Amino acid sequence: MRMSTQATLASAKRYLDLIGGKPMNESEMHAFILETVNSYEKHVNRGFISYRKSVTEAGQFAALEWTGRNSTITDLLGRQYIDCLGGYGIFSAGINHPRIVKAVTDQMGRMALNSQELLEPWRAAMAKLIADITPGELACSFFINNGTDAIEGAIKLARLYTGRSTFLATIGGFHGKSMGALSLMGKASFREPFRSGLQDVRFAPFGDADSLESEFAKAEAVGTPIAAFVVEPIQGEAGAVVPPSGYLTRARQLCDRYGALLIADEIQTGMGRTGLLWGVDHENVIPDIMCLGKSIGGGVMPLSAFVSTPKIWEVLIPNPVIHSTTFGGNPIACAAGIAAISVTLEEDLPAQAAAKGAMLLEEFANLRARYPAVLAGCRGKGLLLGLEFPSDAVGYDCAAALFRRGVLVAGTYSKARTIRIEPALDIPMQLLKEVLNRLEDSFKEIQGKRFGGTSSGVSSQSVCEQDPLPA
Repeated sequence: MRMSTQATLASAKRYLDLIGGKPMNESEMHAFILETVNSYEKHVNRGFISYRKSVTEAGQFAALEWTGRNSTITDLLGRQYIDCLGGYGIFSAGINHPRIVKAVTDQMGRMALNSQELLEPWRAAMAKLIADITPGELACSFFINNGTDAIEGAIKLARLYTGRSTFLATIGGFHGKSMGALSLMGKASFREPFRSGLQDVRFAPFGDADSLESEFAKAEAVGTPIAAFVVEPIQGEAGAVVPPSGYLTRARQLCDRYGALLIADEIQTGMGRTGLLWGVDHENVIPDIMCLGKSIGGGVMPLSAFVSTPKIWEVLIPNPVIHSTTFGGNPIACAAGIAAISVTLEEDLPAQAAAKGAMLLEEFANLRARYPAVLAGCRGKGLLLGLEFPSDAVGYDCAAALFRRGVLVAGTYSKARTIRIEPALDIPMQLLKEVLNRLEDSFKEIQGKRFGGTSSGVSSQSVCEQDPLPA
């Protein structure tokens, strides 16, 4: 129901005062928390009230995200959490990295958004830097606001360049939830309600190069050749699934043989997350199109891109606005991106991810040996890691137990029984050790609650590795 202008202005002023730092006493905080929950229920999506641990596991008063810095988040009531979720991968450089925040605030003092007519210098600068750090001949970028949009642009570019309309993706793959990107998703629960997307998409099991070759051959044989194979170097939402060594190399060879483009979805794996700057670098594979997102905005601004070679990009030259966007590549987002690249390289975030990820995998293996009924396995590379539990319920128990102990984690979209461990790449080692202590406490609680008794050892073969576990 429409409110009076005066009432709306009064509400807006109150919110702006709080944004500006107006203090609240404890009773005002409690009232504001209840007001927020009520607004979620009435005006956002009431499903979140039972879905979010910040409501169901936070005690009498839900956890309202209030402040954050580096790898720690503090809610409105002052409760602190170690962030091992990383905003699903956006906080690779940590929360509110001061150099990235400074770049954004400096640009905001000049002009926050662009006129759409004059040339935008930081868009050009960001594109040049992306060309400098991406593999092979990738040199031309189109900037948008989120990873899904990057996938949509890559789909259009591949169709325009190849003249083909059939795409190949992987079972368990996750590429976004818009209609085009959703068509490539290898998870039925997301696809089924929206069946009419891209009209011809084929799927192969992730990591199975022989099945991939079979799909290429079948499509060629029936006269619907593949325009592009879209793949994550490591599947993120499927549970940090690492393909067998040589899989991406074989995919590159098959794309070349059948005249298809290789589209690497680096939205979650890029910018050092897996221990190298790009996920494809683990096999020195050069894609035809690369999709970037999440952390390239430095955890401060929404920013994404699809990047390709000058040869492929040529199809966009005759009509440069054949694919366009209002807010993509805006000055403050590109300022954040420039700073994020600088921080990633200067602080060597990929190497930090590699060292910390190796330590965590070793410690997870030790926990697996001590609590085999609780932890079924673990996997990943760098700081894109997954803890696999015997059921969705046990996975939720672990995430909830960690939340109550002040550690933020969550399941993955495509595989709820897998909890992602995806902290900032510069998270201090002492915080990771504290996370491990709280994780073991959580396992002890679950062991007693669900399985009874105490933990028992298992054979030395029950370890966590960087290769994928059996499905």
